[in-house]
Amino acid sequence: MTAAPAPIAVALDAPDLETAARWASLVTPHVSTVKVGLELYLRYGPDVVASVRGASGVQVFLDLKLHDIPATVAGAARAVARLRPAFLTVHAAGGPAMIRAAVDAAPDTRIAAVTVLTSLRDDDLARIGLAGPAHDAVRRLAALAVDAGAQALVCSPQEAAAVRAEVGPGITLITPGVRPAGAATQDQARVATPEEALAAGADLLVIGRPITGAADPGAAAAGIAAALRRTAAGPAA
Repeated sequence: MTAAPAPIAVALDAPDLETAARWASLVTPHVSTVKVGLELYLRYGPDVVASVRGASGVQVFLDLKLHDIPATVAGAARAVARLRPAFLTVHAAGGPAMIRAAVDAAPDTRIAAVTVLTSLRDDDLARIGLAGPAHDAVRRLAALAVDAGAQALVCSPQEAAAVRAEVGPGITLITPGVRPAGAATQDQARVATPEEALAAGADLLVIGRPITGAADPGAAAAGIAAALRRTAAGPAA
């Protein structure tokens, strides 16, 4: 029996469309979702979504982090809703009216509100005038976003447990900053392993370079997926 895809969104931060599509085809037997970020979308436009979705029907996470006045965000969300992404990101800091505008404009897409970027530390928050620490800022923004209709939240795995306690079980928690043990953190400041992130309450783990930077991205995805299944199964009786 074929194992169910793991709750992983592979970040397809590729230099070109062909590479992104190849990575997607290699990982989709093992993961539930592929993520298209701002750079790839701006370079290739809507065509990138069809290219990475392919014939597999894998979920597409469109990570555009919209942040503008409500009318502009509504127009943007409406424009990409026709691509049928499973998730579309907006910045929670855009406020309740902006989040609600995105939710209303894309009713068949789960709007995921980004709380605090995983590259930011507590001292960064102080410098930009956002009351911290990060743990508290994330929790506040999460509650605000859910009250405004967001169906998903993006937070670091270090805040996942607190966010889950804040918003309850019905909201999808998406965690970037996930790195298998021994992997470099690169530009992420608040990180955890895949197993730690799931244990903290995450529903979907964003993993990029540890998979796409491997010699065989498909094998890397399969290995992480298998490790997560072993963790979920627990110790043998």
